[in-house]
Amino acid sequence: MTRLARTGLVLVGLGNAEVGIWGESSPHSFYTTFPGFGHHWVAVMGPYDEHLVRDYAACEIGFAVLLFCMALWFVDRRLVLAGGLAFIAATLPHFVYHLTTTAMLSAQDNIASLGSFALEMAVVAAAMRVASQKLSTAAIKEHAWHA
Repeated sequence: MTRLARTGLVLVGLGNAEVGIWGESSPHSFYTTFPGFGHHWVAVMGPYDEHLVRDYAACEIGFAVLLFCMALWFVDRRLVLAGGLAFIAATLPHFVYHLTTTAMLSAQDNIASLGSFALEMAVVAAAMRVASQKLSTAAIKEHAWHA
């Protein structure tokens, strides 16, 4: 289960890295063409603002680094739990905002957009659950050792 949780964190991190690198390296392209393949999820939300695109992209890069660290040092359960909590605390309001803008996208795009938010939060929450179970087992062993 640990391997699956770590793999999930890496996959979510890769998605965040892709979005972040694209937004930082070509903010106008990100704004006009994200997520690609003929779909345009950002441009329909409002006027272009390079500063906001770059800020968002930088946060995505930061999340990618955090998720990679969580996967790499999964044995440090506190990192996984705190990092996961930070990721969900930032992603959940973004998801809720997009729930209020569904009229701007097609049904297919809403399913893809909202589904991707839900999936990445579920993967991170599942990794947190695996980490908390490992933490509980380790705490029980540690307590038994000192008893």
